[in-house]
Amino acid sequence: MIYRIVNKGKKFAYLVKNREDFLALRNTKENLENLAKARKGDEKAKAQLVQFAYNIGVLKSSALAGCKSIGSYFFHDVDCYDADQSAAMAQQILAKKDEIGLMMLEKSASGGYHLVCKRQPGTTILENQVRIATILQIEMDTNVHDLQRVVYSTSGDEKDLLFLSDELFDEPMTVEECEAEYARLKERERKGEEQVPAGAKKARKHYKPWEDDLATDDGRENSRESRDEGQGPVTSCDRDQSLVTALQNKPIDERVRFVMEAVLKAKGLEKSDFTDIGGRHNAVKIFLSGCNQLLSKEEANGALAELMPEHWADANVQKCLSDFYAKYYNPERKLNKDEEAIFTKSRRLGDDKESEVSDRSAPIPPEMPAKLPKLIKLLTKNTPNQYKAAVAHAVFPSLGTHLKEVEFEYTDYVKHEATLMNCLMAHTGAGKGCIDEPIRHIMADIKARDAENTRREAEWKKDCQKKGANKDKQVRPEGLVIQEIDPDMTKPALVTRMDEAEGHFVYVKLNEIDLFEQLKGQTGKQHFQLMCLAFDPGAEFGQTRIGTQSVTARPKCRFNWNACTTIQKGRRFFSRVLTDGPISRINFCTIPEMEIGAEQPIYGKYDEAFDAELKTYIDNLVSAHGVVDCPQAFKLAKKLQEECAEFARLSQDETYWNLSHRAIVIAWLKACVLYVANGYQWEKTIEDFVRWSLQYDLWCKMQFFGEDIEKANQEGERIGTRGPRNLLELLPDEFTIDDAKRMRQKQGMDASRAIKMIRIWKSRKYVFQISVLLRAKNTKENVIIKK
Repeated sequence: MIYRIVNKGKKFAYLVKNREDFLALRNTKENLENLAKARKGDEKAKAQLVQFAYNIGVLKSSALAGCKSIGSYFFHDVDCYDADQSAAMAQQILAKKDEIGLMMLEKSASGGYHLVCKRQPGTTILENQVRIATILQIEMDTNVHDLQRVVYSTSGDEKDLLFLSDELFDEPMTVEECEAEYARLKERERKGEEQVPAGAKKARKHYKPWEDDLATDDGRENSRESRDEGQGPVTSCDRDQSLVTALQNKPIDERVRFVMEAVLKAKGLEKSDFTDIGGRHNAVKIFLSGCNQLLSKEEANGALAELMPEHWADANVQKCLSDFYAKYYNPERKLNKDEEAIFTKSRRLGDDKESEVSDRSAPIPPEMPAKLPKLIKLLTKNTPNQYKAAVAHAVFPSLGTHLKEVEFEYTDYVKHEATLMNCLMAHTGAGKGCIDEPIRHIMADIKARDAENTRREAEWKKDCQKKGANKDKQVRPEGLVIQEIDPDMTKPALVTRMDEAEGHFVYVKLNEIDLFEQLKGQTGKQHFQLMCLAFDPGAEFGQTRIGTQSVTARPKCRFNWNACTTIQKGRRFFSRVLTDGPISRINFCTIPEMEIGAEQPIYGKYDEAFDAELKTYIDNLVSAHGVVDCPQAFKLAKKLQEECAEFARLSQDETYWNLSHRAIVIAWLKACVLYVANGYQWEKTIEDFVRWSLQYDLWCKMQFFGEDIEKANQEGERIGTRGPRNLLELLPDEFTIDDAKRMRQKQGMDASRAIKMIRIWKSRKYVFQISVLLRAKNTKENVIIKK
């Protein structure tokens, strides 16, 4: 069987039903463009190629995590290094296609070959890969025998897809048979019953199994005997080496893999860090610092074997591992918050239900892309790594504030301005001030103009105070555009600022979100209403007063802001409006909790060179006008809508679905702002960044408010499924008082009032009594009624 793999934070598998669909997926314009780039060495483009899986059997659900179903076919990878060798290798494979049970042969993006062959029942993928390599006498990679192996595709052209059997689209086994086969093979692996040479269990990129003998218990015994004959006592290094040997026969399980991935995200590590010369030793130490309370020494070593297959068994790596566990492993130490979350989730992976939950339950937010849009890269370059994600979100309200009467057309053809509101929620002392300097430099030009207009306004007020009451007072000066406001102002003052802004946004930055309370007004909810009005296209904010000295105006509500708060205070602040709309209209971000005793983060310098580079982007925003068409952002919004809809269908999470609608609008507006700031030039990195920004925003909302929103919807927002019912129509033509009582109970009504109800019906001649029955064990009458 062939499954297409789609990565939405988690991987999902979708069955490819026939040859036509398979070729169509391989021949899409986007896939062919990425393939051309990948063959020129573009690793980013290679990662965007359509992905398939061939080892999997019949699935009960599309979630790939926790898959325990093996199919009748398996994937085999062959490397190749020049054109002559490639042509000879293809002929060699096709000449023995019947002997090896070949189902598919394709040329890989890197020039090698991907084979899919029939798996012999009762044997593991590794056993079959050894068999094929031995028949073909072509070296193999021992690291690609995992069940969930995903393969990058190439094109459907006959030069790339050399052979394809339609048999590959069918699976002869049932769901139950696939799962039973998986269980048998896992037990076979666990007991060491696989019939493969010992070298096949080691991490080898270019392994020749035909040059190696099958591993046997006798061979291991002989090894021990040869040791005893004259190699001296067993040392600590020997014990570490025995651990290495044992791990070569024991691939890491699902729980260890989950912990490994979670720790990598928490520590900001890339898998490439473990293979880069000069940096892998530090990567090992950072990784061990995050996992040594969650994994045993053997499990951690297994994770390292997967992360750095060529070097995990090196003496310096093994010594680092041994030293780390000897010095720092402490089972009595209390787990920190991130460790607790990872530990709890990892223990539940055996439950199929838990393996399919949405990313809202992930303990760590989505990882920021390595390559960023040029503007975001500039704004975060002086920021320590743990703060980059927060800064990357927080800069958008101030960037959007530079746009004047600029509109973008969304997928529903409603025009939006760049209304962007950001709230940073993090623990006390987490470093929420990290956003201050980037925002201060972005707002520098607006601050300078505001200062001049504030001076003009102050002079006008001073001049008015010199005049007598209502005598010869000067008219309020024109052009008093003051965009950055003080939160401590009355509603009339705020309306005046918006009215005089001449199409600009007003902006405020709050170090604590509860400073918004100063704008709450008489209703106590004006600040929340202001958030909602600002986001909604064309909404106005103002007041009408009769007095000649009063402010009467209804300007368009253009209001951007940044605010910071602790997580506890933020949840309290929004607790009364969980289902009223503000949360879905705001972009949220956070800062991961740092370990106790962590080193002080060091910032870079924001100098004149930084300002000069930033000025180009600011000038592009200021000079923009009218309706801006960005087809790439429009197309991206459509993609994000489809991705969120599909994830919502799979997770059946109504809260996620409801929050995703406006979150996509926010992400799309960010793409539009970046497009304008970049001089109306689209970057491929914008798409990756905006997709991550959406996932991050939704992760924060679900983490901070998800459960509270669900509870509020269940307890206070239940909507009736019907109006009043005619109760008489729910009863048969002849019924008893007991029938009437049961009917009222089913409708959620008081059964004791059934007799009173029937009396009313009788008085209105809706029903009449036809007989009286006596119950067997008492003297109470049970009246039979007829309509």
